[in-house]
Amino acid sequence: MRAAARSSGARWRDRVAASDPGLLRLAAGLRTVGAISLTLAVLSLVGADVSHLVAGAIAAMVATFAVREQERDRQAGTLALGLPVALASVSLAALLSSRVLAGDVFFVALIFCAVYGRRFGDRGTALGLIGFQVYFLALFVGVGTSTLPGYYGVLAVAFACSAVARFVLVPQTSTGILERLRQAFRARLAQLLDAQLELLDAGPDDADRALGQVREGTARLHETAMMIQGRLAEGTPDEAVAGLVQRRIAEAEITAERLGLLLLTARSAERADTLTLHLPGAALPEGGELPWRDDALDTLRRDLQALHLLVRHPAAQVSGTASALMRNRLLGYRDEENLPKASPAVQDVFRGVGEAARAVLGLRIALDGPQDESDDSPETARSREELDAEDASIGAEEDEGAAEEATGLRRPTTRAAVQVAVGSSLAIVGGELLSAHRWYWAVLTCWIVFLNTASTGEILVKGYRQLLGTVLGVVAGIVLAGLVGQHTWTAFAVVLLCVFAMFYTAPLSYTLMSFFVTAALGVLYTLLHTYSLSVLVLRVEETALGAACGIVAAALVLPVRTDRRTNELLTTVLDRLTDVTGAAVEQLSGGPPADLLDRARDLDQALADLRAATQPLTHPVTPLRTRRDTARYVVALLETCAYHARSLAATAELLPTHPSIAADPRLRRAGQRILHNTGAIAARVADERSAAEVLTGPSIAALLKPGVPGTPRYGRVTDRVLRHLQRLDEAVVGLARPLGVPVAPGAPPK
Repeated sequence: MRAAARSSGARWRDRVAASDPGLLRLAAGLRTVGAISLTLAVLSLVGADVSHLVAGAIAAMVATFAVREQERDRQAGTLALGLPVALASVSLAALLSSRVLAGDVFFVALIFCAVYGRRFGDRGTALGLIGFQVYFLALFVGVGTSTLPGYYGVLAVAFACSAVARFVLVPQTSTGILERLRQAFRARLAQLLDAQLELLDAGPDDADRALGQVREGTARLHETAMMIQGRLAEGTPDEAVAGLVQRRIAEAEITAERLGLLLLTARSAERADTLTLHLPGAALPEGGELPWRDDALDTLRRDLQALHLLVRHPAAQVSGTASALMRNRLLGYRDEENLPKASPAVQDVFRGVGEAARAVLGLRIALDGPQDESDDSPETARSREELDAEDASIGAEEDEGAAEEATGLRRPTTRAAVQVAVGSSLAIVGGELLSAHRWYWAVLTCWIVFLNTASTGEILVKGYRQLLGTVLGVVAGIVLAGLVGQHTWTAFAVVLLCVFAMFYTAPLSYTLMSFFVTAALGVLYTLLHTYSLSVLVLRVEETALGAACGIVAAALVLPVRTDRRTNELLTTVLDRLTDVTGAAVEQLSGGPPADLLDRARDLDQALADLRAATQPLTHPVTPLRTRRDTARYVVALLETCAYHARSLAATAELLPTHPSIAADPRLRRAGQRILHNTGAIAARVADERSAAEVLTGPSIAALLKPGVPGTPRYGRVTDRVLRHLQRLDEAVVGLARPLGVPVAPGAPPK
């Protein structure tokens, strides 16, 4: 029973780790709730009234969520600087409370400075956010010059309690976050293997659902790998360790994705297209379903379960002879003589299992330290030797030059500051026409819709989501105010629950976050004795007005159209794709080594930015269905290209140490057409008047016929390189049609 309880607890921890990588959302919610609770406790001990309690709760929340830096010393510095900024902001709000015009002008200037401060990084963003939110707080609770000293004390208590919550109650270190992200990567990799096993066994009625789970698991694994990439510099002791972890994470991700593709191929009559793993709604390839009763498939199911076990548990938890035998068996599939008798497609899956087991072994060594080698088989010993040779080849990263930064109104922070200032001015005018006392809600909404947005379309979608969440939150606020409005501490407990839910759901759904914010406000209004149905209805009206003012400002003042934004990001993705592919092909052709994995991650980051920017185009409510489908198809094709480019980069990284990979100068010629075509598409996207054309011709596999005297003999890995180049070539040519780039037959450029 104890073993079953431990197993159940481990599964529960894995689910939590997979759903919240690094426990970042949980920590943010607990830290904020802890800061607010501690502030309320301290203020209640000194006999503060309800207005001061509400002000303290809001100030503690602002002081906690505004600070986003990763290093603890920088967090402490920003928090220390935030207190004088907050004191200055509340002082000016109190002094200008009786001067309507001067107060409005200063509020607009403050908003401009707060948004412009984003150009100075996380600290500038945090201080600007604190200044704005504390000014809003002063308007919300009605701070006047006579009550100003009391609110000074409230702010000091709130910032001190925020520091205690951050550094004592819910401490987080870069090393600890990275360790939890590694656990999340393990958990999500295990979940992906579960989905792949389900795909293997899925019947005709369940196949599409199983494929959807594999597709979702692949995307979630990639998301976690990107999060780890962003934490390596601060969470590891030196660049060598960071490079080692980066390589092992990349290998595990690539081999897991390739294993899913091989399973798809084994289920179909033809080789599956990589696009199937990335295009939402893409159906399974037809024909060639796997048989239900087959010794090789029974062995494959068992081996996938064994691989899942190796992934899910660290080495210390699965030590012993049985674990070693299981690991040795899986690694044995890297040798041809150990493959079971089966169709070529199913044998490819076993090869994929062997490569995945090697990646898991490397991941264990990187994350858990040296392993027991006493029960190693010859195949396992060979894999360890390869991994050791790769680890020794990791060098220090080279610093790249800083990119040229835009100036003046072309700088995104300056443009956004001007837009928010104009939108806020409109919101102030319109808000005061609706209510002389609650007009600031319109300004707050206008401010919020500009956060983390870069185009008119993104602002439109965010405004719609905030309005929807606010309307639903008003209904919840009415119910909650009626239930707990007369019980002060019960009401604060409900507010704390709403705050936790707000921070826990913020990265998942902006609508849910707005819902919990509005529900909490309904309770706060009750505590301040200003609650009424008309107040909550006014909240909806002010929200709609603020969102409309933000959209108008974004559309008319220095507008950045969604098409322009996506075209810029698409060009960046294509440039990064050219960098990765060109460097990988050059290294595989015998050229000097390059920093390929970092370039591959730059490509992934550019693709993530593009995916976020296309949300207005792919939103379910968009009336432009054809445009939505085209955007989804283009992003899926680019994800396919990124997968093959990552695989080429990972293979090229192995070139100096892997005995079955040899440099081949002819690969340079094979890659020329791909590089030409990505450059041509980028040129056409950047300038429609460009005359660049995409070239087609013989398949890359045909360009590299083996057997020519003086060339190296091809092994399985070299064949895999050719398949990646071929698929990459096909995907790049496939981009031409939806992007309107002309295609012409022709030989690769010399």
